[in-house]
Amino acid sequence: MALGRGLSELLGEVETAYENNIEDNNNVIEIDIFKINPNPYQPRKIFDEEKIQELSDSILSHGLLQPIIVTKDYDKYIVVAGERRLRASKLAKLKTIKVIVINIEDKKLREYALIENIQRADLNILEIAYSYSSLINEHNITHEELALMVHKSRSSITNILRLLTLSVYTQQMLSANKISQGHAKLIIGLDEEEQKKIVDSIIGQKLSIRETDKLIKELKNTTEITSKNISKNKIKYDFTNLTNIIDNLEDNKLKIKITKNSLNFIINSQEDIENLLKYFDKNHLK
Repeated sequence: MALGRGLSELLGEVETAYENNIEDNNNVIEIDIFKINPNPYQPRKIFDEEKIQELSDSILSHGLLQPIIVTKDYDKYIVVAGERRLRASKLAKLKTIKVIVINIEDKKLREYALIENIQRADLNILEIAYSYSSLINEHNITHEELALMVHKSRSSITNILRLLTLSVYTQQMLSANKISQGHAKLIIGLDEEEQKKIVDSIIGQKLSIRETDKLIKELKNTTEITSKNISKNKIKYDFTNLTNIIDNLEDNKLKIKITKNSLNFIINSQEDIENLLKYFDKNHLK
């Protein structure tokens, strides 16, 4: 629980930095924009270029209304909060940017990036899932504890984390908004091949969630019928009663291969054929 309480405190640290510093002009400085590097632990993988462009246009028209937060990194800086504003400012070709410099430990950079994104930005659902997973694993907290910290229901946290069990292909289509979270929830539990088949059907046929649910039920029914038919064909025969015959054949230098439903003679030479014929003749099997 100590780690959990520590994370709860962390949830407010970025906001506290703003509240304590933004009204004090002495704490807001302007630095070379190219001396700032992104947080290497940034969970956001996809940035909406259209929204970055809109933010860039706004910064050009009205200036950067809210400084970004950075921490010193030797002769440069690392973004703690505000990577979208940094990207938009670079797009606007600004040479300098307003920042608030705070001192934090390296190990907290990841947590700051996760919390800042979860609390302040619009990550896509998979990025949120990976952020939740990181917080749970690194702080050894339960789904319920995280739910309280980020003001979500426990079932919401659990359902979002289940999306991480989807195949890579399905996750890519979800991230690209080709399928919805509602579609994705229905696909959980299917194997990789089945997921691709359903996802391609959703995209190609523009299936609704209800139509997708019906398709998945039909697929499961077909799979169950096929499995039953295959099981019927998987009969393993008992060759115990043929033991004497097999032993005699092997005594005649013939090799026998037994599978679950077949008895095979291994022929490696003309001599094997002769020995087999001799055995049949001897035992009146012609």
